Order: sequence, then C-alpha cells, then structure tokens
Amino acid sequence: MTARVVRIILLGAPGAGKGTQARRLAGAFSVPHIATGDIFRAAVVAGSGMGLTAKGFMDRGELVPDDVTIGIIEERLREPDAKTGFIMDGFPRTAQQATALDALIAKLGWRLDAAVEIAVPRDELVRRLSGRRVCDDCHATFHVFLAPPATAGTCDHCGGKLAQREDDSEATAAHRIDVYDQRTAPLLSYYGGAGKLVKIDGTATVDAVFAAIIAAVPPVAAATI
Repeated sequence: MTARVVRIILLGAPGAGKGTQARRLAGAFSVPHIATGDIFRAAVVAGSGMGLTAKGFMDRGELVPDDVTIGIIEERLREPDAKTGFIMDGFPRTAQQATALDALIAKLGWRLDAAVEIAVPRDELVRRLSGRRVCDDCHATFHVFLAPPATAGTCDHCGGKLAQREDDSEATAAHRIDVYDQRTAPLLSYYGGAGKLVKIDGTATVDAVFAAIIAAVPPVAAATI
C-alpha cells in the first residue's frame, strides 16, 4: 500500500476548536500533532541543545527568539514519526515565522499542503469562551451552552455551586480574540498570497468541520512529494 502524507498548519482563534481538530486529524492520518507549547516543554525536559538555549531565555523571563523556536521545531520534525506528515498547532504566529517555517520545510525536502483556518464569527467565539462554569467544590467543568448541568448553576457531581472564572469573562474572551486578530491577519495574508490558505466554516458540528478539512486537504501519495 502506498504511504500517504499530509502536512497541515491549523489556524484558528481561541474557541474555534483548533485543538480538537488537530487531535482528530493526527489520529486519522497517524501523524504527530505538533503543539509548540508541548514541544518546548519536551525539549527542555530532554535537555536538547535548543531546549537548553530556550530554557535560558525563559528563565530570564524573555521571549524565545524565532531562530531558537524554529530550531526546536526542526528537532521535532526530524523525529521518525514526522516523516509522513504533521499537524502543526500554535506555530507560526507571524509572517516572519511563516517564512522561517517555509525555509525549514524546503530544507527537509518537503512541501506544506495547506494552512487551514477554522473560521468562527466573533460573537460565537465569545459565547464559547465565556460559557464555561466550574464547580467551587469538586472543580468539575461545564458549559452553559455546549455541556450544561442538569440544573442551572449546580454541579451534577456534587451539588456544588458553579461559577464563572475571571479568565472566562466576556471581556477577557473579547481581548483574547482581539490579540489573535491583530497577530494573525498578516499570517492569513501570507498564506493566502502563497495559495496555501484554506478557510473552513467552524460553526458546523465537530464532525462536519473534520470532514470539511479532509475534503479540502486530502493526503497525497508519498511518491508524489
């Protein structure tokens, strides 16, 4: 059977469901879900050269430079499980980082299939982000729209009071979306200009969004890469 390859960058504002789709796609294609936060932690724990360099910046409370970040990503992409593809989540965040990632992918002799944006209207994102409620007693999590408790304001598990955390307020949600929009607009233009941007309607069900991504970016035979 011919091996199949898929290399995708997932883009989406907080609340768009990017993490859920990244995990599903990674499982479907048997490729790694590369979340930059995870690989940073793994590189530091492993004590790799780039990981130790990154740790030095983090210990000083400084941002990790792009060249160190791309070095850590290169270490991860050179691992055997990434040979037949990856689902990238959390990187790149700027057009400059996208340029560096393109150069790395070319260096490895690969090609990027697509940058997939899971697009959700702002009001729906705020609704999703601000709907979480947490039990004061057992810390169980609910969502007033997506996974509501049987009785409003009361935990199904222990009967405790459900509360909204400050980080889940509408104001905080709106700020997170503003930051994402400001940082990501140039990135969307970059991939759009390169003919790599695929926009998916993120308001559909999880299954429908997943199917739309598969239809838009089918894996290709390894022999054609």
